[in-house]
Amino acid sequence: MSITPTKKARSSRAKIALVPFLSLGLFAGSMAVAGPAQANNDHDRDRDRIHGCTATPEDPRDLRGNRVDFRIEVECNDDRVVQIRQLRYEDERGPRRSDDFLGHSFFTVKVHEDEEKTVHSVDHVRNLDRRGAEEVYHLISFRVKKDDGHWSDWSHWSDWKQSKIVEVDR
Repeated sequence: MSITPTKKARSSRAKIALVPFLSLGLFAGSMAVAGPAQANNDHDRDRDRIHGCTATPEDPRDLRGNRVDFRIEVECNDDRVVQIRQLRYEDERGPRRSDDFLGHSFFTVKVHEDEEKTVHSVDHVRNLDRRGAEEVYHLISFRVKKDDGHWSDWSHWSDWKQSKIVEVDR
């Protein structure tokens, strides 16, 4: 005959006492994981830099008439050639897929060492809502020609940068 150990059931009080400790442990663990990612903005800037270059979608500027300048700032540490893809939208309520597509552009820009260059992308924005102002924004992705003459990879879709949504009068 063999004797098998039996598991002793915990009392209700013991089970209830464990809940705050487990909750605190999960909360503290999530804070430890989230803390460094939020505190280190320099890392995010480095992640946006490709072979010494950055491209930033600036807030759209309302021009006279129905025109909007969807500007892009490009900066490089060395002489580089940068290619930029741009998508322009009019914001609608709801998910992004319901936004009105205004157009796309493709730019190739030569940037000299420690130079900041502004790319102007002017587009006609008609009154799509038939009332009031339009809210517009743009997305960009870029790649850089490396020293060996080959191009870097394009940003992944999740890495596309978006400007702020700006209201323009119509």
